[in-house]
Amino acid sequence: MVSFVALSLLLAFGYWLRRRLIVLQRLYLPASVIAGLLGLIALQVAQRLDAPVPAAWTAGWSALPGILINVVFACLFLGVHIPGIARVWKSAGRQLAYGQIVAWGQYVMGAGLALLLFIPLFGLPPIFGSILPVGFEGGHGTAGGLGPVFDELGWSAGRDFALAAATGGILGAILFGMALINWAVRKGVVAEKKPPLENIEEEDWTGLIPTEHRPAAGRLTVSSDVIESLSLHLGIVAMAILLGLLLKDLLVRAESFVPVLAEHRLLSSFPLFPLCMLGGLAIQLFANRFDPNDHIDSGLMRRIQNSALDYLVVAAIATIRLDVVAAGWLPLLIAVAVGIGWNICCVLFLAPRIFRDAWFERAIAEMGQSMGVTATGLLLLRVVDPDYKSPAAEAFACKQLMHEPFMGGGLWTGMAVPLFAALGAGPILGIACAAVTAWALVLLFGGRRGWI
Repeated sequence: MVSFVALSLLLAFGYWLRRRLIVLQRLYLPASVIAGLLGLIALQVAQRLDAPVPAAWTAGWSALPGILINVVFACLFLGVHIPGIARVWKSAGRQLAYGQIVAWGQYVMGAGLALLLFIPLFGLPPIFGSILPVGFEGGHGTAGGLGPVFDELGWSAGRDFALAAATGGILGAILFGMALINWAVRKGVVAEKKPPLENIEEEDWTGLIPTEHRPAAGRLTVSSDVIESLSLHLGIVAMAILLGLLLKDLLVRAESFVPVLAEHRLLSSFPLFPLCMLGGLAIQLFANRFDPNDHIDSGLMRRIQNSALDYLVVAAIATIRLDVVAAGWLPLLIAVAVGIGWNICCVLFLAPRIFRDAWFERAIAEMGQSMGVTATGLLLLRVVDPDYKSPAAEAFACKQLMHEPFMGGGLWTGMAVPLFAALGAGPILGIACAAVTAWALVLLFGGRRGWI
């Protein structure tokens, strides 16, 4: 209970600092990231001063990300209207293809750096190549949630490096994203001609929503005389996690029948949270067909998901081992710099050749999401397209439904880390290059035939 109080106080103080300090507002850092950095600084200062923090204040912090990430992903599809693949493809086919190329390109960069630099020059394990995509495309939540996987694979430092990369990614998204937006306004490649900072509303800087604009947090679907609606939704999340646990058990049992899988422990080291996502998807599909009363409310599910993510990020960042990161600061810096460079190149050189309209608006949203979180992408899009006059917002939102289950902490992200450890960086580089080529061919031939 004391550790929960400590995390909650850190979150509250992080929000207060975000409200008060202009520099934090301009960086658009979430309060959870600020709170995590505050916790990290406090713990490091206490350690340097030889004044150990009572164990009760930090009890369970290191284990919390691996638990809460299952809640975050279990909620991903719960309460969400799931459109058909054909409809999503028609609305966001090019956006999806571009997002996949950007995401797979991060694996190309990470695996390539591992083969060329990290392994031969720094003596790092091949799994270091996963740090860039896990930190950038996955973000703080996925990086922290993969901690148990890194531990099981014998490289617990991976969690610390991935979280550091995620922090560098979200800072790079804002700093370089705003620089690109200023360039786009000057060059006239966007419809919005006002200086970008004028398009950011006060609530974006401070986080405080004006009273007259405050949306509802959710809708109660059952009477509290019977059961509290939030309790019911927590029970549904638990059911999704249970399905994920059952799927994980099936994978572990199946692994014993395939020698090559058992040798490398590929299925047993596969993380739980993508399976919880599948459990949530199964429950939502079942509810769509057999629940005429619509018990699942999207607003309440988002509150559960976002609350879990806030506490996950605080605990994950606060428990980063700086001594581990400091020992590998140079390869980490190289990975972050190359990741930022790849995303900038995609915006400037790839996006104009892929999109037929609003290429910059579409690309800048993707850059924010692939280096930070979805909210970062939407912020950058709102700066350059404040009234959502371009088709970028709709395409970006539709694309996420097919992109997130695989890349943004989804199935491939969960499988990639064990594969890096089992097969090495070379095969991952081959897989990633093949995926980039495949999506490029989809754009090439699909565009010619009018499919995309």
